[in-house]
Amino acid sequence: MFKIMIIEDDGGLVSLLEEHLHNYGYETRAAQDFSAVRAEFEAFSPHLVLLDVNLPKFDGYYWCRQIRAVSTCPIVFISARDGKMDQVLALENGADDYITKPFDYELATAKIRSQLRRAYGSYASGGNERVLSVAGLTLDVERLTLSKGEDRAELSHTEAKILDELMKKAGMTVSRDRLLEKIWDDQVFVDDNTLNVYVTRVRKKLAALGVDEGLQTVRGQGYRLVQNWGSEA
Repeated sequence: MFKIMIIEDDGGLVSLLEEHLHNYGYETRAAQDFSAVRAEFEAFSPHLVLLDVNLPKFDGYYWCRQIRAVSTCPIVFISARDGKMDQVLALENGADDYITKPFDYELATAKIRSQLRRAYGSYASGGNERVLSVAGLTLDVERLTLSKGEDRAELSHTEAKILDELMKKAGMTVSRDRLLEKIWDDQVFVDDNTLNVYVTRVRKKLAALGVDEGLQTVRGQGYRLVQNWGSEA
């Protein structure tokens, strides 16, 4: 049974979400102490988090970063803030998707199922270890890690999907449309800013491993992983 944590201070919405999710067989737990969300998260160890932006004590962006420090589980924001920048900020702080209130419960459930499939089910590695290596840069798709020599960076599921596509086609240009299709497939939430945010995050992970110029932008076409960092550790 998948476990879903709901970090939302609207008790009425929490009750409706829990009732709906229980009908689909999910186990849920709502945050109780909004000054200790990370501790509650670690105690429950959910498979997915639903997270509001406006919360007592600290906002959802803060708690998203706190959760990302200890977990790569899918995080889906649910918020009345419908501005593009709010959605970009959510992604920059580690979220996987963003649903604006008021929302259709069936659509929300479909997005939850989609994220769970990516992370643990038919879209995930299925328990079969899959590792890609390019010139000393190694992507472990199952463990969500990118390494070079002794250095290692933790990845989100979406970052791993982008690198998976780029490394499989290293040296070739991968179109923006192909990356969007690879990342979002049956998602509704798609726009160019979303991809820009994730590409920036991938570049930061590469830079942390000493690969500063490995991901090139091909103007008007897409992106290319260039093997210019060598195979040395």
